[in-house]
Amino acid sequence: MKAYYQNPQATLIRVFPRRTSYTPTDEYAFVGDPPLIRPDGLTVHVSVVFTWDQEEGERLATAWAQYYPSVQLGGPAFGNGGNNFVPGRYVVNGVTFTSRGCNRKCPWCLVPEREGRLSLLSIASGNIIQDNNLLACPRAHISAVFEMLKRQRRSAIFAGGLDASLVDDWVAQEMAGLRIGSVFLAADTRAAVAPLREATRRLSFLSRRKLRCYVLIGFGGESIAAARERLEAVWEAGCLPFAQLYQPPDQHIYYDAAWRALAREWSRPAAMFANHRSEVLKSER
Repeated sequence: MKAYYQNPQATLIRVFPRRTSYTPTDEYAFVGDPPLIRPDGLTVHVSVVFTWDQEEGERLATAWAQYYPSVQLGGPAFGNGGNNFVPGRYVVNGVTFTSRGCNRKCPWCLVPEREGRLSLLSIASGNIIQDNNLLACPRAHISAVFEMLKRQRRSAIFAGGLDASLVDDWVAQEMAGLRIGSVFLAADTRAAVAPLREATRRLSFLSRRKLRCYVLIGFGGESIAAARERLEAVWEAGCLPFAQLYQPPDQHIYYDAAWRALAREWSRPAAMFANHRSEVLKSER
């Protein structure tokens, strides 16, 4: 059965400025300009995720409007939070959102501004949990998400990032009963390293390769030395870091070669394991 089967609106074309691993692949999903051969008489939604693609999204809306009378432009980049999540519509099947928004107000994060405070959605099946702050949800909701994951054929991937400070004994016990492909935590500040260590202790049943950690670098005038120190601290805590260079929503920061090299080194597992080879060999003895 095609991925499009979960979309109740069989007359909807979705258009995306760029292809990512989350872009739907059914016959009604397109990337870029209208092709020579097009479906007839359908509504078009141009969905833009990244703010730097807004201009391209506007261009695509104009291009598709030459062939279709109803073209709508939206997506997260335009503040459309998607409170009515439909699996397979704007993201590939397998990815699911069970909540939107976040009650935290991290200065680098656009989620509270775009999606508002935390709100619960009906739980749609999927093995890739993309919630911004799943563990901030009521325990009953989290428990229902875990039960849904137990019914999936594929291993669970917590890609949205779990708040390390909210990983308590109950969460760890429940997650120990799941087939887990990977868990992403976050350590975007130096202060976040301590709760990260405690979370990794509770999740010690997961290997480093399965225990990933988003690490925002370059925010607020951070130096390369400070960023590297925090990345090393995340590694020492037992996680596999995933460095992300900070980019504000209203401009593009051009990072020099040293910053780009740091981000590249600390986002490639092979490079990280190679650089810590003696430590890895020692732990395997």
